[in-house]
Amino acid sequence: MKFTYKTNGVCSRSIDIEIENDTIVSVSYMGGCNGNLKGIGSLVVGMKVDDVIEKLSGIKCGFKDTSCPAQLALALIEYKNQKG
Repeated sequence: MKFTYKTNGVCSRSIDIEIENDTIVSVSYMGGCNGNLKGIGSLVVGMKVDDVIEKLSGIKCGFKDTSCPAQLALALIEYKNQKG
């Protein structure tokens, strides 16, 4: 399944995510800190959705209440809720 998540409160504008069998196949951020976000995307490939949510939830960026990694966790939570 491929989907796009519109981010909130961060420099990136959206995240394109592909998931198969509850495993991350690809993650690509639009906007934001290019190198760091490519790194996050690369690190989570092959990981289970629940493991990524656990590791990235609640991460903050500076004085912001969220971060690009935390937004990925929220996107995956939304994916799980839609999946049922």
